[in-house]
Amino acid sequence: MELEKYSFGVGDRFGHQGRAQLNALIKARQKGSDIVPVWNKSHREHTIIGTCPCDVRTEADAAVKELNWTGPYHVDADHINMSNVDEFIEHSDFFTLDVANYIGRGSSQDDQKRFRDAALKYVGMLNIPDIQEQFTITEEDIDRIGSKFLFAAKEAGCIYRHIEQAKGKDNFITEVSMDESDRPQSPVELFFILLMIAEEKIPAQTIAPKFTGRFNKGVDYVGDVAQFEKEFNQDIAVINFAVKEFALPENLKLSVHSGSDKFSIYGPINKALKRFDAGVHIKTAGTTWLEELIGLAQAGGNGLEIVKAIYSESLTHFDELCIPYATVIDIDKSKLPSSDEIEKWDGETFAAGLRHDQTCSSYNPDLRQLLHVGYKIAARMGDRYLDALQRYEETIAQNVTGNIYQQHILPVFG
Repeated sequence: MELEKYSFGVGDRFGHQGRAQLNALIKARQKGSDIVPVWNKSHREHTIIGTCPCDVRTEADAAVKELNWTGPYHVDADHINMSNVDEFIEHSDFFTLDVANYIGRGSSQDDQKRFRDAALKYVGMLNIPDIQEQFTITEEDIDRIGSKFLFAAKEAGCIYRHIEQAKGKDNFITEVSMDESDRPQSPVELFFILLMIAEEKIPAQTIAPKFTGRFNKGVDYVGDVAQFEKEFNQDIAVINFAVKEFALPENLKLSVHSGSDKFSIYGPINKALKRFDAGVHIKTAGTTWLEELIGLAQAGGNGLEIVKAIYSESLTHFDELCIPYATVIDIDKSKLPSSDEIEKWDGETFAAGLRHDQTCSSYNPDLRQLLHVGYKIAARMGDRYLDALQRYEETIAQNVTGNIYQQHILPVFG
C-alpha cells in the first residue's frame, strides 16, 4: 500500500464531522489539488471519549460512501506503541509508530556495534545534495547518535514487525514519529536515524522529526520561522538523499505533527514543496473539535449554553486538563475570562474569542488552548453534547469545512 504525495490527517474527537472534513478535500480536488484524507485518533483520545478504533473506520467509510469520494483514504492508528497497537490492527491501514519516549535509552552493545559498522563509511566529510553546508562526521558523532536514537529505532522495528505479522507485508502504511522529543534533530541526526530505519527494514513512508520551535495545540507556531524554514528544507534534502543511499521507499516524506493552525509556517512549507517537488503529510487533531464549539456558540440557545458549561468546567478542572498537555500548551491563566464574564457573552462574542483569527481583537489564544484540551468535559456530557452536534450540524459543518479548506489546505497546497 502506497501513500500518495499529499495527505492530510483529520482528527475528529467525537466522530461526527467526517463528511464536513471530507468536503474540504473535495473542494481542494475541484480546484486541482489531490490530497488524501487520513482520519486519525490516538489511544488517549479513544480512552477519554469512550470510543474505539472501529468507530474511526466506520466514520471514514460512511463519509466516503455518502459523498461518493472515489480517491484513496486511510485510517491512522495515531501515536501507537506496543502496549496499544493490537486494538488498532484490524481497523487501521496507517500506523504512526511513536517512539519518542524511547529516545536516549541505551541499546545493547551488539546493536550498537552493528549500527556503528554500517555508519562508519560516512566518517569524514558528508555532502548532501541541496544543502550548502558540509558536515564533518566523526566516530564520536556516530557513537553519540547511536546511543541517543538506536533504541527508539529498534522499538519502531519491533512494532512494525508485529503489525506486519498480523496484516501482511505491503498492506499498510508506516510512519515513524520522533517529534515529541526535547530538541530538534539535526540534518546529520536525521540522516543516521533513516539509516537505522533502513537497517530495521521498516518501509517508512513518512517520518515526523522534531522541528525547532513550539507546536502548541490549536494556535500558531511559536519560534523562529526562518530557522524552521531552513530545517524543513534541509530535512527534505536529507530524505531525498537517504532514499537513494539506503533504498528506502521513494515516496518517503516529512510529516508535520500538531499541524493545526500553524499559519506562519505554511508559506515556507508551500515554498519548500514546490522547490523540491516534494510530498508532505500534515496531521491535525483538535482543530475540528474547536470548530464544533464555534458552531455551537454561533447557533445560540442550547448550543451556546453547552459551550459556556464546557468552558466553566474546564476552568474548574484546569490542572487535570492541562498537565497531560504541558509540553504543547502555554496558557496565561490571568488572560482567561472568568465564568461570570463568559455568561454575559452572546454567541458571536464567544465565537470571536475562540476562532483563530489573529487580526481580530477579540481572539484569545489562552481561551482557545484551554478549550482545546477541554474535550474531556464534553465527553462527560455524553448525549447532551452528541445530541447538540446533530441538532446544529449545518452550522458546525460550515465551520469545519471552511477551516480545513481556507485556513489549512489553501496556504499549504495552493
